[in-house]
Amino acid sequence: MSLAVGLVGLGAIARAQHLPAIAETDGVHLAAIASRNATLPDLPSYPDLRAMLDAEPEIGAVSLCTPPQGRFDQAMAVLRAGRHLMLEKPPGMTLSEVEALRETAAKAGLTIFATWHSREAAAVEAARQWLAAREISAIHIDWREDVRKWHPGQEWIWQPGGLGVFDPGINALSILTRILPRPVRLTTASLSIPQGRQTPIAADLEMCAGETPISAAFDWRETGDELWRITLQTDRGAATLDKGGAEFSTDGEVIATGENREYANLYARMRDLVRAGQSDLDLAPMRLVADAFINARFAITEPFDA
Repeated sequence: MSLAVGLVGLGAIARAQHLPAIAETDGVHLAAIASRNATLPDLPSYPDLRAMLDAEPEIGAVSLCTPPQGRFDQAMAVLRAGRHLMLEKPPGMTLSEVEALRETAAKAGLTIFATWHSREAAAVEAARQWLAAREISAIHIDWREDVRKWHPGQEWIWQPGGLGVFDPGINALSILTRILPRPVRLTTASLSIPQGRQTPIAADLEMCAGETPISAAFDWRETGDELWRITLQTDRGAATLDKGGAEFSTDGEVIATGENREYANLYARMRDLVRAGQSDLDLAPMRLVADAFINARFAITEPFDA
């Protein structure tokens, strides 16, 4: 039986990724949406989550594509209504919120899935397998993009819980924690916060996985091409995981690439989790972001008009 999904939030990410992903995934179909300001033709549309849940009892799972602020109450409403729950990244504002959701879902026998779309990029698995047979000596991450291009006028990202540059940076951390065989630990962080804002526009992190040093530079002020790259040094050569995980090369030769099926893979995974009665709530990327905020040296920079 096909899993009926209710989608909450119809912003840019939902239109660009979630809608086509649901449409191309076997065993999943979009049953309704909840959005304050948008509707879709030939589909039941509701002004809020509660109205959708009350009117659509056949919906088996709800996918939340809303900003992290306020998502906890929405997520709890989904679980209390007996529906499975799929969370866009980051899964919540705080780790304690998400742990409360985990406990509630487990007690109710419901699936909860914290999605990390960048882990589904075409070359991530190839990089993980390549690294498994090698000793890693050093890793560096460069994650740079233009916030005005990707989040024009979106004030929530500059408010508490919005993560700032960690909104894209957590994608790099999700890949990092997927491809490495050892847990990653943050040691130091420097965060640059524009005057009048609450979240960083740039971040420099130092981490380690066992004895392997890891450095990362995240920046939202890049005005040229995006740079989403992880560089890896090992005892048997160097490698680069580039283009947000879409391309993996060793010694300059591309050995893995492919089309973007990140969100389609996520919905297929959600379908399979529900069928198996399982959950997937890996919080390793979010924990590193939380550690960065706890352990950071903060610098106030010039004002930034988004």
